[in-house]
Amino acid sequence: MKKWIGRIALGLAAIVLLIAITGGAYEAVGRRDAAREFPVPGRLVDIGGRRIQLDCRGTGSPTVVFEAGLDMGGSLSWYGVHDSIAKTTRACAYSRAGIMWSDPVSGAQSGKGIAYDLHSALDKSGERPPYVLVGHSLGGPYTMIYTKYFGPEVAGLVFVDASHPDQVARRKSLTSWTLGDATKSLRLPARLSPLGLVRKFAAADSAPPEPAYAVRATAAYTSTSLAAYLKEIDAFDQTLAEAGTLRQLGDRPLFVLTATKPLAAEDRASMKMTDAQAIEYEARWVQMQNDEASWSSRSQHQLVSESGHYIQFEKPAVVIAAVRSVIDSVRKDPIFTKASLGGAIAR
Repeated sequence: MKKWIGRIALGLAAIVLLIAITGGAYEAVGRRDAAREFPVPGRLVDIGGRRIQLDCRGTGSPTVVFEAGLDMGGSLSWYGVHDSIAKTTRACAYSRAGIMWSDPVSGAQSGKGIAYDLHSALDKSGERPPYVLVGHSLGGPYTMIYTKYFGPEVAGLVFVDASHPDQVARRKSLTSWTLGDATKSLRLPARLSPLGLVRKFAAADSAPPEPAYAVRATAAYTSTSLAAYLKEIDAFDQTLAEAGTLRQLGDRPLFVLTATKPLAAEDRASMKMTDAQAIEYEARWVQMQNDEASWSSRSQHQLVSESGHYIQFEKPAVVIAAVRSVIDSVRKDPIFTKASLGGAIAR
């Protein structure tokens, strides 16, 4: 009997080993193909033992810096607007640590760490302020954290349906849904990504309104981006708290874009909300966006009724117009002329 148990155990071990070898080879080939089919846009900037992907295009000042939301698209989150803004001024999009082409960070990923990574990447690549920061979703709080630590460099901001520091508390009575619950099923696959499991099931077949190239590239790098994405989710509450320590932008031009298209039925169901709760949920979102618009004495707020959360994909012209409006405001500011000669802008 013991002999048979030993043989069964040995057979199972051999099967596991075979799966590991086969999966590892599949993942290695996938990573090689991804690097060939989707090469680094821009450059990889060494920030001290790690590299951050930074894609800067165009000429002029102020320099627009795009900050993606909580997703795995990195710099490609701005695929539909980057070139248009680069026709107006210098425009930079990048991928945070561990996302797409950027090297991962060891340990936790904090909002402060993200701000310092971006600052180092811009500085070491020779980019110079003043900057107009454009943040989508959680990218909004990330831009506020950057402004907290590097305020003299920031001349203006654009929030694209940006997260609010108090959003979890303000919506808690309406839904028990959390990011942690939504991503719980991703934890095990993330650990098994070196064996090709994530790559095998990464979706690359749903494009519109997101550009097809961006969808395919993001899917090709999902197996390496997923761990960093989960780190940002783990730090979500901390990021909002850190961003909430700065709620005054002085007279910096600020443009707030708010998506007001009603939640789809499947989204309401996944968040376990009734129709009435969903309506209140959306109303509170607009209230928080109004609050964000109050953070500057020179703000504009536009409700985008025909778009969901990803306004830069669904209504790119609206985002382009908002960014150009802030660029124009900065260029008309008397402080801008002085800053463009001296390198930084003080507020």
